[in-house]
Amino acid sequence: MVSRPHFESEIEKINEKVIALAEGAKKQLQDSVRTLYDKDISAAKHVIKADEKLDKMDLDINESVILLIARQQPVASDLRKLIVALRTSADLERMADNAKNIARATTLLGDDHNLLIHPSIHDMRDVALRMIDLAMEAYRQEDISLAKKLSELDDIIDGMYSNMLRELLEETATEPQKIQLIMQLAFSGRYIERFGDHLTNIAENIMYLVKGHLPDLNE
Repeated sequence: MVSRPHFESEIEKINEKVIALAEGAKKQLQDSVRTLYDKDISAAKHVIKADEKLDKMDLDINESVILLIARQQPVASDLRKLIVALRTSADLERMADNAKNIARATTLLGDDHNLLIHPSIHDMRDVALRMIDLAMEAYRQEDISLAKKLSELDDIIDGMYSNMLRELLEETATEPQKIQLIMQLAFSGRYIERFGDHLTNIAENIMYLVKGHLPDLNE
């Protein structure tokens, strides 16, 4: 069994890895949405390739947590910290997958279409980026009040997505020949909406860490 100071140092290293993964997911979202607006196929392929690094970061966090549990046999409060690190890493990895899917939508749309990229995708991205920063601040500080704000921001993204989807469906009625292209925009909006859902999961896990029980912020 490792000493207490060493154990706390190992937990801090894991937390730093989680925050680094969050920064990676954030960059992937920024870059993927940019490829969509710029019709940049080359950059989109780079985003898709970059996802492999984030998958490895998630795996590294998993291995670090499992090894520390095996060596330390932590008490309940410490075990919660490690469980939350695992859950947070999993949500961040899935967020990165959603960013990769936006980049894939860019490649499917191609660079010769004349489709107007709905402005709500940009706006949803901005809210999601704010949520990532807020989530990691709440994670660092184990701050419930910050975590609760994530649910409010998720509601904003949900509203934007619903409005965008309605407008895109109306567009398919007037321009049915573009339905396949328009659906890629709808999917891209959905991928960003999923960012908000995963960040709400992270908020719930932070509350579990502090309070010892798992709430449901989607109720």
